Amino acid sequence: MMTFRTSVRQSGDVAILDIAGRIVLGDGSKEMRNRIAELVNAGHKKILLNLAEVSYVDSSGLGELVSSYSNVTNAGGKIKLVNVQPKVADLLKITKLYSVFESFSSEGSAVASFVENQQAASA
Repeated sequence: MMTFRTSVRQSGDVAILDIAGRIVLGDGSKEMRNRIAELVNAGHKKILLNLAEVSYVDSSGLGELVSSYSNVTNAGGKIKLVNVQPKVADLLKITKLYSVFESFSSEGSAVASFVENQQAASA
């Protein structure tokens, strides 16, 4: 069984949370929730979840993604996804959550999208 890991890095003012493993009921979804809460509490408004190494998400993991989205949005921030794997992408489509999360295939375009949103918002 693959252990669940998260790590945070910065690209400009975007906090990138690299997630590896399965986002499922228990440790995985809890650790993800805690890491995102830490980022929000530290004042991060632009959070990118890198799901390149996430092989599976269960309903509990989806719930955590949705609640993280709400928490970040309520704090005036944005949360987006990058490198969503096919199985997870299918799940987002089935549950209609793909319409909630902006999703990108490359980190560069994802990071750039935060800047574009900012410029559009201040225009």
